[in-house]
Amino acid sequence: MEPNIFTRLIAERLGLRENQVEGTLALLDDGATIPFIARYRKERTGALDEVQIAAISEQNDRLKEIEKRKETVRKTITELGKMTPELEQRIADCWDATELEDIYLPYKPKRRTRAQVAREQGLEPLATLLLMQRETNPEAAASKFVKGEVPDVVAALKGAQDIIAEMVSEDERSRQSVRGSFRRTAIITSKVVKTKAETDEAQKFSDYFDWSEPLKRCSSHRLLAMRRGEAEGILRVSITVDEEENVERLSRQWVRGSNASSQLVAEAVSDGYKRLLQPSIETEFAALSKEKADDEAIRVFAENLRQLLLGAPLGQKRVMGIDPGFRTGCKVVCLDAQGNLLHHEAIFPHPPVRQTANAFEAVAGMIKKYKVEAIAIGNGTASRETKAFVEMVVQQAATQPRPGLFVVSEDGASVYSASKVARDEFPDEDVTVRGAVSIGRRLMDPLAELVKIDPKSIGVGQYQHDVDQGKLKKSLDQTVESCVNSVGVNLNTASIHLLTYVSGLGPALAKNIVEYRRENGAFTSRAQLKKVPRLGPAAFEQCAGFLRISGAKNPLDNSAVHPERYALVEQMAKDQGCTVADLIAQKDRRARVDINRYVDGEVGLPTLTDIMKELEKPGRDPREALEEFEFDSRVASIDDLVEGMELPGIVTNITNFGAFVDIGVHQDGLVHISQMANRRINHPLDVVKLHQHVLVRVIDVDRRRNRISLSMKI
Repeated sequence: MEPNIFTRLIAERLGLRENQVEGTLALLDDGATIPFIARYRKERTGALDEVQIAAISEQNDRLKEIEKRKETVRKTITELGKMTPELEQRIADCWDATELEDIYLPYKPKRRTRAQVAREQGLEPLATLLLMQRETNPEAAASKFVKGEVPDVVAALKGAQDIIAEMVSEDERSRQSVRGSFRRTAIITSKVVKTKAETDEAQKFSDYFDWSEPLKRCSSHRLLAMRRGEAEGILRVSITVDEEENVERLSRQWVRGSNASSQLVAEAVSDGYKRLLQPSIETEFAALSKEKADDEAIRVFAENLRQLLLGAPLGQKRVMGIDPGFRTGCKVVCLDAQGNLLHHEAIFPHPPVRQTANAFEAVAGMIKKYKVEAIAIGNGTASRETKAFVEMVVQQAATQPRPGLFVVSEDGASVYSASKVARDEFPDEDVTVRGAVSIGRRLMDPLAELVKIDPKSIGVGQYQHDVDQGKLKKSLDQTVESCVNSVGVNLNTASIHLLTYVSGLGPALAKNIVEYRRENGAFTSRAQLKKVPRLGPAAFEQCAGFLRISGAKNPLDNSAVHPERYALVEQMAKDQGCTVADLIAQKDRRARVDINRYVDGEVGLPTLTDIMKELEKPGRDPREALEEFEFDSRVASIDDLVEGMELPGIVTNITNFGAFVDIGVHQDGLVHISQMANRRINHPLDVVKLHQHVLVRVIDVDRRRNRISLSMKI
């Protein structure tokens, strides 16, 4: 393999310059993380972003897999004694997985097929003779092969046809012809299994009981829905093309003339298509379409997760967290500004217990005793009722300034509360207390709390259990890592779980950092990280720029400026006749810095521009400010909805076909993509983002199926 073949291929496929790909691959091979490369090595990559770097990494992995597969192909064909210089060159030049498998197929070890049996019976010469289509009396020719396990002429001819059928099915040109037909005209069809049609489980797939559409236009969510129905035994799904057209096209390739031999070949071609080739290509396209649907679903899931993780934080405030409920009551916790649990108790303001007066006194007392600055209420059962109750308490009993009230998503809180992470944090508390703590902490810092939960359990994707789990995990892990590093992490307050996602760390080093902090007190400088056991120079280089130390002696330790560039910033300050602190504090001094003076062989304008932006506002949080939200008091359940109502809502989930919006009735409504704007849009993400506050109009209420249709075209 020529040394730069991967670089050239990746550059061509992604539309990048070869030097950008080469620089990125070298950094990845050295163990650099994607966030580190994107933030601190822009000169090496030509300022590629994280998405482009991840794409290079993914393409590189695919090419490595193909190269590994080539070794198997070469070895097998060589051992069969069928390798030729031309075949060797074809394999060497091939970098498409499907094409490579087509090349390999005739030589690939397979189970004992009908064609293989016929070859063992010595019928391959007869098949070759028939394919020449010069023999006008094939029965006479076949009679010479009647011996041993071949009882008669009919069996001889049938065996020869089996060999031809397999040759047709394994021929590259034939496969490409049928593949092209599938690509252009394939129809995906879904039918209900009649014995399951009336079951409750089947009703959620009722849209697909008799469904058909071109495969190339089938959206990922519809395909995944059909495949789930198929997996549950409710639907039968098939992918088909025009059989006659394909057989006719193959016949033009294989059948020459119109004699008796030609007729036998035509029969073999038809059999080869129906029995072998068509099922093979259908399986291939089923897998390819599923892979494409998986990729799209994972992309949307990852983007939803990104928006959720980068949700607006309240910051370090004293918070009351409430996990609402009716019969079991509301679990209330009080947290200090660092999220530590100070107190917890249960209140019962709602039916059937309805101890409203006691609950009022308890909440008012906790707000006063623990100086509560904000109240987080979970958005599950009894959320609206609990918020109304707490609002009454705040208005009647709370001193000024009154704490703000926020409704917080509970998705994944129950998963966290029963997890080992939660048990380690709160070994003496039950799951209800842990869940309420999670709700309170999510208000303070969604990112820091949500990293403790398996992303699949956070509830911002569709069909997450149906897609490729390896791909999903990799994508979601990359998303979490990207979010954590884009925000930055407070070295002295971050949990092990948050530190785990910092560039260059991982679980072991994160644990070592927390233990070092526990034994030696708060970090006072980034340089101290070098004293953490097993945190060597490579890990320090990767992580240091993403860790922040509030109140550090060197103000750059609380910024995104990497320690490797401290000397550069100090030189800038010296040239301006001031300290680094002054350079940060005084806008006029920064304005006088000519960054072009500091360009050298290692540091270019991209890095220098980033440094100057960071000096304007060191350690700035890229997340938006938190806003309070109120549902419409007229509605509390789906029965209160009337077509035409205009209501405030919160976007809870985004899919390819629209966005789900919480309007406060315990059932999210769907804003279909066609109802999102007065113009054509390509994707809902072009219009909305997760947790966005929107105004919607009710356009349909299906109470039987518990479905609400909404429009943003107000």
